[in-house]
Amino acid sequence: MLKAFRGSFLDFVNDPFYTSEAESVRYFSDGLLVVEQGRLKALGDYDKLKPQYAGVPVEDYSGKLITPGFIDLHIHFPQTEMIAAYGEQLLEWLDTYTFPTESKFKDRAYAQQVASLFLDELLRNGTTTAVVLAAVYPESADAFFEEADRRRLRMVAGKVMMDRNAPDFLLDTAVSSYQDSKTLIEKWHGHNRLLYAVTPRFAPTSTPEQLQLAAKLLQEYPGTYLHTHLSENVAEVAWVKELFPDCQGYLDVYDQVGLVGERSLFAHCIQLTEAEFERLAAAKATIAFCPTSNLFLGSGLFKLEKAKSVDCPIRLGLATDVGAGTSFSMLQTANEAYKVAQLRQQKLSPFQALFLATLGGARALALDDKIGSFAVGREADFVVLDPRSTPVMAFRNAEASPASLIELADRLFSLVIMGDDRAVQATYILGELAHSKGQAGNLPAANSPLKIL
Repeated sequence: MLKAFRGSFLDFVNDPFYTSEAESVRYFSDGLLVVEQGRLKALGDYDKLKPQYAGVPVEDYSGKLITPGFIDLHIHFPQTEMIAAYGEQLLEWLDTYTFPTESKFKDRAYAQQVASLFLDELLRNGTTTAVVLAAVYPESADAFFEEADRRRLRMVAGKVMMDRNAPDFLLDTAVSSYQDSKTLIEKWHGHNRLLYAVTPRFAPTSTPEQLQLAAKLLQEYPGTYLHTHLSENVAEVAWVKELFPDCQGYLDVYDQVGLVGERSLFAHCIQLTEAEFERLAAAKATIAFCPTSNLFLGSGLFKLEKAKSVDCPIRLGLATDVGAGTSFSMLQTANEAYKVAQLRQQKLSPFQALFLATLGGARALALDDKIGSFAVGREADFVVLDPRSTPVMAFRNAEASPASLIELADRLFSLVIMGDDRAVQATYILGELAHSKGQAGNLPAANSPLKIL
C-alpha cells in the first residue's frame, strides 16, 4: 500500500508574512515523499529516508519541484465559457456576458459537461482544491459535486442565491433558495471530500430576507461556509449604499444578519474601509485576493499590505475568479498579485505568493489539518512543477536543483512570473495521478465537441 516520490519538495511550516523565510520554508533539494492509502506518511532527504522504505516503488521526478496542490479560494465554474469577455467593468459585465451565460446551466447535462471540463482544467493547472460558485439552479451544483466526487477531489461549492436585480430567468426566491441550499447541503456536505458553501451572489442581488435565510443555513449546519463578494467595484459599493441605506457600509449588510464569521469568505475586497478591514480581522474572516480579475475589470488594486499587516491580520488566499479572471493558473494569478503589490509600492516574495496558494488557502478554509502542506497525515494532493518547461525557462534555470534558500527563491520566482499550465508536469490526488502533461484526461474528444446550447 506504500508508494514514494522523489524530487525537490517545498512547503511551509509558518506564515512568511510574519516570520522569516528560514523559519517558514521547508525544502528538500533531493527529497523522498512516502504515501500510504492516500495520506502522507513521511518526507525527508532521499538518502536518509530511502533505506527505511527499501522495496517501495519510487516515481522519480528529480529536477522537478513538488509542492502541495494549489488552493483557489474563489472561482465561478459556469463562467468557463465566457472567460476573456471584452470591454466592460463589473456591473455592465454581469448584464452583458455573465447572466446570459449562466442561464444555460438549468440544463443539468450541459452543467455536467462544463463541470467536467472545468475540473480537468483545474487539475491541468495544478489546482486540487477550490471554492466554487455554481449557477442559481440547484441542478448546476448537483452536477458540479457529482463530477468532483468522481475525481475524489476536496472541493467547496454552493449554488448561487439571488432573488432580485437580475434577469427573471436567473432569480430564485428567499424561500426557494433556502430550501434548495438545504437539500444540497444534506446531500453533499461532508460526503467524501466535498463541503458546502452557502452562496448569496452579492448583496445587490439578495433581499434582506434571503440574506437572513442564508444566515439561518449557517446556524443549522455549522460546518458550512459563507461565500460571497464584497467591495469589488466603486459603482457596486455605491449601489449597495442605495439598496441598504440603514447599514453602515457594504460589510455591515452581511454583518447585521450574522454572515461575518470564521467560516466566511469574501472575494475581492478592493474598496474596503479601515473599519471594514478591522472587522474582518476581528471576525477571523477570509479574503480571496483575485488579482487577474481585479485588473481585467478595472476594479482596483488590493491592499495586500493592509490585509497581512501585523496590527490587522486577515486570513488570505489567492483566487482566479474565472471568468472575470483571465487564467485558471494559480502561477499566473500569483504573477498578477506580484504586480499589484508593485503598483502599490509593496513587495510580494515568491515564498509569500506560494504560501497564499497552498498553506495560506488551507488555513483560510480551516482545512490545514487536511491539505496545504506535506505534514504527516495530510491528504496527498500535490503538484509536480517543471522549472524548465519552456525553452526560455530552460535557458533561465539550470538543470541542477537549488541548494540554498536564495537559489530556491530565484527558481520559485521564475516559476511564478513565467510559469503557467505548461509548468505543471503532473497533479496527484490522494497520491494517485490525476493529470500528466501531454495527456488529455477527461476533456471532450476532438470529435465530440462540448454541447453548446
